[in-house]
Order: sequence, then structure tokens, then C-alpha cells
Amino acid sequence: MTHFHDNPKTSQKSLVALMGPAFVAAVAYVDPGNVAANITAGARYGYTLVWVLVLANLMAMLVQYESAKFGIVTGRSLPQVLGDRLRRPGRIAFWIQAEIVAGATDLAEVIGGAIALNLLFGTPLLVGGLIIGVVSLGMLFLQNTSGQIVFERVIIALLLVITLGFVGGLVVAPPSWQAAVAGLRPTFPNAESVLVAASMLGATVMPHAIYLHSSLTKDRHGSEHPDDQKRRLIRATKLDVFWALLVAGSVNIALVLLAAAALRGPGTGQTDTDTIEGAYHVIAIALGGGVATVFAVGLLASGLASTSVGAYAGAEIMSGLLHVRVPLLARRVVTLIPGLAILALGFNPTWALVLSQALLSLGIPFALLPLVIYTSKKTIMGSFADPKWLLAINIVVAALIVALNLGLLVLLMLGMGG
Repeated sequence: MTHFHDNPKTSQKSLVALMGPAFVAAVAYVDPGNVAANITAGARYGYTLVWVLVLANLMAMLVQYESAKFGIVTGRSLPQVLGDRLRRPGRIAFWIQAEIVAGATDLAEVIGGAIALNLLFGTPLLVGGLIIGVVSLGMLFLQNTSGQIVFERVIIALLLVITLGFVGGLVVAPPSWQAAVAGLRPTFPNAESVLVAASMLGATVMPHAIYLHSSLTKDRHGSEHPDDQKRRLIRATKLDVFWALLVAGSVNIALVLLAAAALRGPGTGQTDTDTIEGAYHVIAIALGGGVATVFAVGLLASGLASTSVGAYAGAEIMSGLLHVRVPLLARRVVTLIPGLAILALGFNPTWALVLSQALLSLGIPFALLPLVIYTSKKTIMGSFADPKWLLAINIVVAALIVALNLGLLVLLMLGMGG
């Protein structure tokens, strides 16, 4: 049980001590899929799609707050409540789509980590993917044996490395801030840019992070609290989500700005600057080997942190929806297979990452719509149910995301506009 104090200074300290779960969830927002999507956006379209990230990050703050609040108030995770309220065929169907989304997440993380090891040490991609899988298992073992707070600290340390790795390049290659501000105006340069925008959205508002955050707050704070303690936890959660998503959003925007400033145009001397490997080599040419190495280290930290968080989310989803707990080791081995297969087949890894993020975008409504419905119900949330104005905002956010997903589906069926 969490203890609270009446002294204002001590109370403020206790709020800070309660922070952490959002930083674990935020790792999902800075995984290798984000790197691929954001570099592709900046290298191909300059600053034009900056608005997508700003809008997506604002939506992510609201969504993650709602998920965390749901876990605090109900003492249960979103997958658990879904599993209890759906009939068996519905639970199985819901689990299948959630597993496909979790597979796409894992694909991005394993491939991204493998690319980082290849850039840093020349490790073959397939071997690098296996190394990432093994190290992530070690991190999950740490979470099981040392507890959630230790796991949170390790993840936050990796998040710091990610931030330094991806924001550092802007010091050497400052963007055009005037062009960046102009990029806040919503526009799509062409049909394929909608696919890239959906990929950016799928990499930012991630389905498994929606499911996971409710589990994180439940596991961190427990499931039984009187209302006054729930209000204190919710206040701490607002701070937690704001700062965690501010960091993650800054990293994502920095990636687009760096790609737009250093990787766009014929002057780069490369034609593949919209791939992670191409971006690394052009950064090395334009900004020096040191900046490129820092970028690759950030990518490696991103792969390690996000694959651990992704496996944790997958286990929580399966447990909640199917009432089955599969050992994390077994789950990890199975979920490694798609990523390793793509690496073995020699498929373009960056494009695989972008497509995986687009698939994630299609999975968002299945996680988001139940959250919007459940957090507005007094039968579930009691006095903490969302007021009508917040429900209206949640509906608008959900509608925007679904609309972009429908546009993505149409484009895919039309062959991305020919």
C-alpha cells in the first residue's frame, strides 16, 4: 500500500516518487519503428509532416493518461476488463488482432536493434536480432526478480541514452526553425505521404502502450485504494504522463528535424537517406563519425528497451484476454520468429519497420475505443468517470485516428495511389 503525507513539501516529493510507469510506456513511443518512420518523413518530405507528430503526441498524452487512470481506479488492466466483459469467441478474436499488433511491434524492435548492432560492430543482421532477443530476456528476468521499480529505473536510463542519441545531432545540424514552424500546417504532399503519416501515427499512439499502461499503474500502485488516495495517484499520473510524453515527443520531432536538415536533397550524396542505414552513413559524412555513433547507440538502446516493454505488454494482453499465463521465455522465443525471418530473407529492414508501424496504426481503434467507452461509464469508474466534455474530446481523438486508418486502407488497396 502506498503511503501519503499531509506536509505540502513531503506531498510533492511523494508525487514524484509515484512517477515511473509512464516512462516505461513512453519507450513504446521511441522504438526503432519511430526512428524509421520519422527519418523517412524528414528525408522524403522535409518539415512538411511535423504537424503529424505534434498532433499525435498531444493525442498520446490524453490516451496514456486515460489508460493509467483506468488502472488506478479499477485496480485492473484494460485487457483484464475486456476479457471479463467479452464472450469467448469475442475474446479470442480480440486477442488474435492484439497479437498481430504485438507481433508488428516486436518486429520493429528486433530489426531496429539488429540494424544498430550492424552499424556499430558490423554484426550480421540475423545474429544481431538474436542478440537483441537474448538481452531483452535478461531485462525481463530482472523485472521478474528485482521488481518493477528496478525495471523502471533501467528503462528510464535507456530512455536517457535514446534521448541523447537522437537529439544530439541537432546541436551539430540545427534545423530551419522557420520551415519547422511552417510544417505545423496540416497538409499531405502526395498520396504516399499519407502512408508515412499513418506510420508516424502508428509509431506514436501505440496499441500495446494503451493496453500496457493500465497494467503498469496497477502493478506499481496495487489494486485497492480509497478514493482520496486514488485522486493523489491520478495527480501523480498527470505529471508522469506529461513529462514522459514530452521527452518522447521531443525525441520524435528531433528525428524528423534532423532528417529534414541533414538528410534531404541531392547535396547529401546518397540516394537512400530515407533508410536507417543510409541516414547513419550520411550523418557520418555530413556531421562526423562521432555524431553517427551516438545516433547508432541511441538506436541500440531504443531496440533493447522497447523489445523488453513490448514482450511485457504481450504477456499482459494474453493473460487478460485469454486468462492464460505463458512463460515470458516461451513467448519471447515465438515472437522473435517473424523479425528473424525477415532479417534472414533479406527484406529491406527500414521499409519493414515503416510497414509494421502502419499495421500498428490499424490496431489503435481496437485498443482505443474500449478505453474511451469504459472510462466514461460510471458503472466501471464510479465518481472518476470522464465528464461529458472529456468524453467528447476522446471521441474526436478516436475519430481522427480511425479516419487516418481508413485513408491508409484505401491507399493500400489502390496500390498507394499508383
